[in-house]
Amino acid sequence: MIQPTQRKRILSGVQPSGKLHLGNYFGAVKQHIALQEAGECFYFIANYHSLTTVQDRETLGQNTRDVALDYLALGLDPGKTVFFRQSDVPEVTELAWILSTVTNMGLLERAVSYKEKVEKGIDASVGLFYYPVLMAADILIYRSHLVPVGKDQVQHIEMTQDIAGKFNRAFKEIFPIPDFRLDKESKVPGLDGQKMSKSYGNTIEIFAEGKALEKKVMGIVTDSTPVADPKDPSRCNVFGLYSLFATGEEKAALAARYQAGGIGYGEAKKALLGKITGYFASAREKRKDLAGRPDEVEGILREGARRARAEARITIEAVRDAVGIFNY
Repeated sequence: MIQPTQRKRILSGVQPSGKLHLGNYFGAVKQHIALQEAGECFYFIANYHSLTTVQDRETLGQNTRDVALDYLALGLDPGKTVFFRQSDVPEVTELAWILSTVTNMGLLERAVSYKEKVEKGIDASVGLFYYPVLMAADILIYRSHLVPVGKDQVQHIEMTQDIAGKFNRAFKEIFPIPDFRLDKESKVPGLDGQKMSKSYGNTIEIFAEGKALEKKVMGIVTDSTPVADPKDPSRCNVFGLYSLFATGEEKAALAARYQAGGIGYGEAKKALLGKITGYFASAREKRKDLAGRPDEVEGILREGARRARAEARITIEAVRDAVGIFNY
């Protein structure tokens, strides 16, 4: 087996399928940033994966740049974290093919995510079906120990565990068996009260500002309770979003006003607007500054790719040797 890394290696990827929103931030990004202190983090922009849904050259390129800017502005430290584009490490696709030879069709056919995406109208492409194998390669090529995910991705980690175990038994014990870490559940309601999601078209982008942000916030769906009447904060989308940004005292104070009556939803929306604007103020300015220095951002991604490839090459050479594909 390859000599294990000294620190716990943490891996996560984010698809550049659209602009990141508050659901992404509270459900994943915020925790990814915090985990930089907990281990050796490898974070990548999953542009190969996004090709199953984004098939426009300019859109994919812009989305990829946006994700890089967002993470860097929100606190990702390239000195602590290996941050890179998935496509800059070609060894991952070679490993994916090798792993596919020990992966049973039945395992992939049980993938819930694949079935749900097809039901939503996404083309049932080979790439979409093959997604868990490429995800397994993403995880295993860096010999990752821990993968932070939401509940919807737990099955994919379990599939990775199965694939890694089959490879280790068939050839040689190369891969540590990774575990998952459930991202802290943060209920982030969308504009319509459903879970905030790009697929529902109900999102508030992290770096929205000015009139665009105001239009989103003021468009949050509420009931028709009159201003003077008491309101139930637990059933209000505006209050749910406000709670993500507010201190305990601020949350309790607004809840008391709801229950006493006399506050309209318009006033609550303005309070939420102020919270969002203030919370991301410094990150918003940092993002604008970084956007004006594209060469620096590109340099960070290339340096991340260099570090990631160094690890990937060690793994792929060991894998080639184990299966009998020699490195001449």
